[in-house]
Amino acid sequence: MSQARFSSSTKSESIGRQLLAAKHSRHHLVILGSLAAAIFIGLSILPSEEVEANRQATAIDLTFQDTTNRLPQEPTATLTNANEKTTPAEDSPENNSGPADTLTWSTTTVRSGSNLSTMFQQVSLSARDVHRLMSSSPLTKPLTKMRPGEELLFGLNESGSLGQLIYNKSRLESYVFTQQPETGGPAFSVEHVVRQPDVINAYRESTIDDSLFLAGERADLPHNTIMEIANIFGWDVDFALDIRKGDKFSVLYEEKYLDGEKIGTGNILVAEFTNRGNTFQAVRYEDSKGVASYFTPDGMNMRKAFLRAPLDFTRISSNFNLRRMHPIHKSIRAHRGVDYAAPRGTPIFASGEGKVIASAYSKANGNYVFIQHGQGYTTKYLHLDKRTVKRGQHVKQRQVIGTLGSTGYATGPHLHYEFLVNGVHRNPRTVSLPEAEPIDPTEKSRFVSATKTLMNRLAQNRQSFRVALLTDKKPTQAD
Repeated sequence: MSQARFSSSTKSESIGRQLLAAKHSRHHLVILGSLAAAIFIGLSILPSEEVEANRQATAIDLTFQDTTNRLPQEPTATLTNANEKTTPAEDSPENNSGPADTLTWSTTTVRSGSNLSTMFQQVSLSARDVHRLMSSSPLTKPLTKMRPGEELLFGLNESGSLGQLIYNKSRLESYVFTQQPETGGPAFSVEHVVRQPDVINAYRESTIDDSLFLAGERADLPHNTIMEIANIFGWDVDFALDIRKGDKFSVLYEEKYLDGEKIGTGNILVAEFTNRGNTFQAVRYEDSKGVASYFTPDGMNMRKAFLRAPLDFTRISSNFNLRRMHPIHKSIRAHRGVDYAAPRGTPIFASGEGKVIASAYSKANGNYVFIQHGQGYTTKYLHLDKRTVKRGQHVKQRQVIGTLGSTGYATGPHLHYEFLVNGVHRNPRTVSLPEAEPIDPTEKSRFVSATKTLMNRLAQNRQSFRVALLTDKKPTQAD
């Protein structure tokens, strides 16, 4: 550094002598003298080669998760309007405890394939700035798992450096990274902000004319709540096969509000579904350990050992039929299962917990998976597009084991599903399924009290709802 300063000083003195020798007015000499001093100072503080080399930082490639094919997330994860909800005021020190400068804000949207370095570059920040932020705290890890469509809010100081960064993970959860003074500690402090929504109970009911989904939409139910109804009763009702016109449902569930605005839904508290004249009821009960499940009012677990259908309800192309015309071979052949037609790539679930005894490919079956469920029960899944489990692997109920396809002898995308009891094919729609464990006896008294309250509220809201319909005033909230 001394040698660099000596060289800089010599160069500055030479420039100074030339400027003083120039024949200009005294006013010009003052200006030129000031210029020489500025050059001297600038050259004397030039960084060494070592410091300069540190600027050649390699971009940190933090690739975000691509969730294009994921199932829809819970509505409470919708993004906040950051400019209204979480952006600190420029002149508010209490909301900007880090940098003293006034911050200028800009918003960048996460896109599929983006990385943090390129997003920083969009606001003229470097990979070195990324490194300073990411090395400041383990709480920066969520920044590596952002999803397309989310936003980052950059607060830049007057000098153009990063003063504050806000990552809104949802309307209820955000991370605030604030620049700290250079005291040898972390470059940024991190605040994890979690807001609690107001929860209001709501009631809906509807009669099915076509499908559960359309009936739910007519009742102004969000899609995730409709799917949850199907999940709750999915052990008793095959929503791809068994739904009939005239079936009906009623449901008491939670709606979440933030600052007076509805932001999503919560749990279904109690629900009733009538299918072909048979009525099924389910109540949500959280035990003394905080574990929640759905039970019948008399304490039987809604969860059975097997799902009626190993995929979300769609349309069906072929029924269980031991004598049917094979679509390819044009001859009468036994069809010992159910064919579910759905879009290619639809997730296929294990209908029950068990062990994979086969995961392979054959000319007739295409990609297939066989699962052994304890003693006596076997399920088979044929014509898969992809298999996601291996032979010998243990699977849980509703775990994805593959995706729907048309491999093997198949005329189009569908799942061929078989259910065997002691080696004999049974109709998956009507076979008697083993019951799951009932409510724990130690929870019985508490369960009965909670269930009675919920069932009474369901009945009261049903009555209020129907009275309101007669007066053309459909209620929006439960009593």
